[in-house]
Amino acid sequence: MKIGGLIIIIVVGVILIALIGMVARFWFGRRRASRDWAAANYPKLKDVGTVKKLTILPLIDWNTKDTNLTGEPGVSYLIRADDATILFDVGYNAQNEHPSPLLRNMETLGVSVSEIDMVVISHNHLDHVGGMGHQQGKSFGLSGQPTEIGNIPAYVPVPLSHPTARTIVTEKPQTLAPGVATIGTIPRQLFFLGRTPEQSLAINVAGKGIVLIVGCGHSTLQRIIDRAEMLFDAPIYGMVGGLHYPATASREKKLGLPLQSIFGTGKWPWTPITREDVRKAIKYLKERNPQLVSLSAHDSCDWSIEAFRSAFGEAYQDRHHQKTSS
Repeated sequence: MKIGGLIIIIVVGVILIALIGMVARFWFGRRRASRDWAAANYPKLKDVGTVKKLTILPLIDWNTKDTNLTGEPGVSYLIRADDATILFDVGYNAQNEHPSPLLRNMETLGVSVSEIDMVVISHNHLDHVGGMGHQQGKSFGLSGQPTEIGNIPAYVPVPLSHPTARTIVTEKPQTLAPGVATIGTIPRQLFFLGRTPEQSLAINVAGKGIVLIVGCGHSTLQRIIDRAEMLFDAPIYGMVGGLHYPATASREKKLGLPLQSIFGTGKWPWTPITREDVRKAIKYLKERNPQLVSLSAHDSCDWSIEAFRSAFGEAYQDRHHQKTSS
């Protein structure tokens, strides 16, 4: 056999072994995630309290109506729940800029870093922790250079570091401030990205109910709702954020590949999210009769957004760089 032919056989063999390894990791990982979900039997959260006023201001999202603001394939929301000001995720900053799109948008919107009382990171993906360097380094950052945010608490789903913040792993549901809680992590096995524990926020608005704030929704709308209903007697009043429904298109493409349709779905790469998946999710949420629904364009296609908009009518609010209030 010639050297060239032998090299080809070796390369093909290595690729096959890698693919078999990825398939095995995904298969066993999904089984583990299912077992973990079944075993996560949490009691009701007691003495969470309520908030009278809640506003959610997108600092980073795909869509923006204002040309003075920068849209990017990342997520960051400023949440004001009575006296608590929460930075939920810190965006992507793909070019590792300083100041980052997040800091520039904050300045344009009149938001100071000094106002932030706590940080909550939904999950350790580059578009939520400030870039690939942070994802790989198991850290998070607001900009391309270290940004002083003081010794405030940062509630993270897995061990992550920050130069000044006090990082606290919130694997289990717990109260973070009066009326504000994390529902704890819900793990999902993703084919390329591996095990992804993700947490969402639940804010108990007085006289209304629970508003769920979601980063990417890898854990699925259904399980997020199920976890919230396990923890609270109050009804689901609203759901805001990313839910990963690229049913007809992917906003991000590289080398012609629809990234969001391949990555992050929790399915095999050749079985993408479908319109029927979206319809089932809408039905599940609609059974709770929510009065506030707002789907981010971060990882959902226009068809999915329009499907949610049509299904929820006046309860639906578009997700741009503008406030969502309850």
